[in-house]
Amino acid sequence: MRVGYDMAGTVIAVGKNVTRFKPGDDVFGGAPGALAEYAVAGEQGDLVLKPPGVSFEDAAALLIAGGTALQAVRDYGHVAAGQKVLINGASGGVGTYAVQIAKAFGAEVTGVTSTKNIDLVRSIGADHVIDYTQTDFRAGIERYDLILDNVGNHSMARTRRALTPSGTLISNGGGHAGGKLRRTLRAMLTSKFVRQQSAPSLKTQNHDDLVALKNLVDAGAITPVIAGTYPLGEAPQAIAYVATGHARGTVVILMPPTSIGEAAPAKAPALASAAA
Repeated sequence: MRVGYDMAGTVIAVGKNVTRFKPGDDVFGGAPGALAEYAVAGEQGDLVLKPPGVSFEDAAALLIAGGTALQAVRDYGHVAAGQKVLINGASGGVGTYAVQIAKAFGAEVTGVTSTKNIDLVRSIGADHVIDYTQTDFRAGIERYDLILDNVGNHSMARTRRALTPSGTLISNGGGHAGGKLRRTLRAMLTSKFVRQQSAPSLKTQNHDDLVALKNLVDAGAITPVIAGTYPLGEAPQAIAYVATGHARGTVVILMPPTSIGEAAPAKAPALASAAA
């Protein structure tokens, strides 16, 4: 089993028929088994040139968390300017991107997070921040056009009470693996009978979304939030931290500097994000 997919690094070598990339190119995207010093990616796969102004750490944190948020906000939520959007779990990997992407689309964004993360969520552009330890957004009078629930700490029926009549709930969380599976199945079933409940989103990484994320970063519309960086030897600890469900943003694994012959630049060849 090869662990990891998100990555950023420097091309060391290419196949004889490759034309899009050359040795020395800085790239980011995804490759199977990216939690390693070297990864192999297809030319037509999830890989694009890294903008010069974006660090390897930031680029490595984009694909899965950013892509999931992009698909939720754009493809399933259909967010438009002037709409009210609430992100539950706004300080996590997907949540930090969702706040920024919804703002880039012109929405009025409310982020729900814990007390310690209020300033973080404000800093990434949320118009309003709710501290869930003090206030239950479901019990308030505000109604939202879209709720992206990355936490799943209340029933979907109760969460839908905070929607406008034409609003949409996207359930993207639910605790441990078993809880997530049950919540996904419930969302799938409920979506067939309740218009406000979105069917579970099919999260598929693709080249077009990677280009869209690159353009958003280039435009300054989104900035990756890095929860922390770990050396490759501490990857298990990094993954365990993400599994707690309390990571701020995305965790990134740093690879040791390595070179192969003269083709490899003398800098870190890859930085793979551990999880969204």
